Amino acid sequence: MNLDGKSFDSSAAKGTELLAQLPRGSVKDVVALRVNGELVDISHTLDSQDDVALVRIDTPDGLDILRHSCAHVLAQAVVRLFPGAHYAIGPTTQDGFFYDFALPDDRRFEVSDLSEIEAEMRRIVAEDQPFVRSELGIDEAEQLFQAQPFKREILSGIREIDASQPVSIYRNSESFVDLCRGPHVPSTRYLKSFRLRRVSGAYWRGDEGRPQLQRIYGFAFANAKDTDAYLSFLEESEKRDHRRIGQEMDWFHFPSEIGPGLAVFHPKGAYIRYRMEEFSRARHLDAGYELAWTPHLAKSTLYETSGHLEWYSDGMYPPMELDEGDLYYPKPMNCPGHILVYSAQPRSYRDLPLRLFEFGTVYRYERSGTLHGLLRVRGLTQDDSHIFCTPDQLEDELSRLLKFVIDMLRAFGLEDFDAELSTRPEKSVGDDAEWDFATNAARSALDASDIEYSVAEGEGAFYAPKIDIHLTDAIGRRWQLSTLQIDLQEPQRFGLEFQDSTNQKLRPYMIHRALFGSVERFFAILTEHYAGALPGWLLREQIRVLPVAQEAEEWANIVAKRCQDSNLRVSVGAAGEPLGGRIRKAKMDKLPYVLVVGSSDVAAGTVGVNRRGAAKEERDIQLDAFIAEACLTLAEPVLEVRR
Repeated sequence: MNLDGKSFDSSAAKGTELLAQLPRGSVKDVVALRVNGELVDISHTLDSQDDVALVRIDTPDGLDILRHSCAHVLAQAVVRLFPGAHYAIGPTTQDGFFYDFALPDDRRFEVSDLSEIEAEMRRIVAEDQPFVRSELGIDEAEQLFQAQPFKREILSGIREIDASQPVSIYRNSESFVDLCRGPHVPSTRYLKSFRLRRVSGAYWRGDEGRPQLQRIYGFAFANAKDTDAYLSFLEESEKRDHRRIGQEMDWFHFPSEIGPGLAVFHPKGAYIRYRMEEFSRARHLDAGYELAWTPHLAKSTLYETSGHLEWYSDGMYPPMELDEGDLYYPKPMNCPGHILVYSAQPRSYRDLPLRLFEFGTVYRYERSGTLHGLLRVRGLTQDDSHIFCTPDQLEDELSRLLKFVIDMLRAFGLEDFDAELSTRPEKSVGDDAEWDFATNAARSALDASDIEYSVAEGEGAFYAPKIDIHLTDAIGRRWQLSTLQIDLQEPQRFGLEFQDSTNQKLRPYMIHRALFGSVERFFAILTEHYAGALPGWLLREQIRVLPVAQEAEEWANIVAKRCQDSNLRVSVGAAGEPLGGRIRKAKMDKLPYVLVVGSSDVAAGTVGVNRRGAAKEERDIQLDAFIAEACLTLAEPVLEVRR
C-alpha cells in the first residue's frame, strides 16, 4: 500500500485501522482519505494495492468535507426543532454551506430562529455522533424517505438513469438520515467552528415555477482563529457594501416603480459614470478603436442567426410583436450589431484589424434571487469591443489587448491581477485545428505578458477559448473583471469574409472584449475596493472650502475661484452652521480635500488643509502650494497606448 506517496506495509482492511497504526498526533486532524484519487470516508475498505493519501481538516478538500458535514447537522437540528420539516439539498459554498427547507404549515424562519438552530447544532456536535455510511437499493431508499418529497424526487431522477444503481445514505443518529454521496468527517465532534449567518428564499432546483424554499446559510472553518478572521472580513465587507455606500453618498438607487435590477443614477453617481465612460472612450480612440452605436431592439431573425435564441433565450426578455407579426427583442448582447457593421461593406485585409467599440446597454432577465445591487442587474451598460482580424493578427491583437486592459485597470488604481485561460470543453463546436490555433495564440499572448495565469482545462465557452482577468481587491476578495473571448462561430454564422492579398475570400477571427465587464458592476467593485473613497479625478466635487465665519467667506470664494481656474472642481460651504458639523459632513462625503479658512488666512493667503484619510488638519498652507498639490493628485491618469 502506498501512503502519501510512500510504500507502507499494512494489512489494514479499513482506513480506521490504517490510521490506528500511525502516531496519534499525526492523524488527529485527518477527516477523510483519498484512495486512488477518490475522496472517501476514513471507514472505507482498503486494498493492499491502493494509493492512499490523508486528507486533513485544514486543506481545501478537508474544509469542503467539514462544511458539508455541517450542512447535515444543520438539517438534523432543523428537523429536531421543527417536526415535519422537509429538507431538500445542502451543498457547500466557498466559505461555508447552506441547506434548503420547507417548514410545515408554511411557517417561515425568523432571524431569531438562527441562534436556536445553531445552539441545537452545537448540542449535536457535543453528542459526538458518528457519520455512518450505507448503501440501499432505490426501492428501499424511496421507502426510507417517504416523508421527504424532495429526496424522493432526487431518487426518481436516479431511477430514470439506472434503477439498479444503489444509493448511499448517511446517518449520524438513529433519528436522522440523509441521502448523500459523501464523504463526511468521522463524527460530529470535528465540527468545532461554525456559525449560521442568514436566511433567504430559494426556489427548488432554481425554478421559479417550483416551490419556494427557505435557505439557511452558514460558514465553517477548521479552527476558531480562522472563524474570527472570517468574521472580521465579513464586518469589513459590510462596511464596504456598495449598496449601503451608494445610498449614503446619494449615488444611485433601485426604484420599485421601475422594477428589480434596474438602477437609477443620481447626479453625483451619474457624474462618476460620465468620467469613467469618457476616460475609457478617449483611451479607446487613442488606441485605434472605431466608435459604433447599435439600437436597443432588434428583430428575432438577427438573434436566430447569431444563435442567441438557441443558446441564451432563458436569459432574454420576451419579444414584442410589431410590424405585421415581426418579433423584436431587447438586445441581450452587442455583438450581433457590431457584426452587421462589419458586414455592411466588403472588407480587405488592409481594413483589418477593425476594432469596434461601444458603450452599449443590454437587457438580461436575471432571476430575482440572483440580483445583487449593481453587481447583478437586469439592465447593464457594457464597454463592449469586437475586434475583427486576420488569423496572422490574432496573437498580436490578444497581446495588445492584454496590455491595454491591464493599463486601463491600473489607471483606476487597481494593481493585483491574475489571468485564467479557459480551454476547450467536452461539449463544443468547431474545427480542431481552429481550436488549437486560437488556444495557442491566447497562451502565447499570456506568456508574453507580465500577468500570472492559470489554465482552466475544459472551462472555455462551447465555441472558443477565452482569457479572464481577475482582480484581488483591498480586502482580499477576487473579482472576475475583463474577458477576452475568441469567437470561431459568429463569423461563420454570419458568413463574414475579407479579401486577402491574393484576392481569396477568407473568414476573419473575432474577439469579444468587455474591459469593465459592465459599467454598473465596475462601479460597484470600485466602490467596495475603495470603501467609497473613490479616486479624486472621478468625483464631481473634489474640494470643499469652509469659511470659519462670515468674515472669511470672501476669501473662501477667492480660494474656490483660484481652484476653478486650475480646472479643479470645488464648492464653498457657507458659514451658517457650526464649523465642526460642516467638517464632519464633508469628511462623510469622502471628499479628497476639505479646506478651512479663517480671518488669519485672508492676509497670509493661506488655507487649512484636511486631506482624506489624514488624522489632522495642516494649517497655514500657501494657496499656490495647495493648488499645485491638488492639480497633481487629482489629475486624470495618463495612459500610454499602442495603436
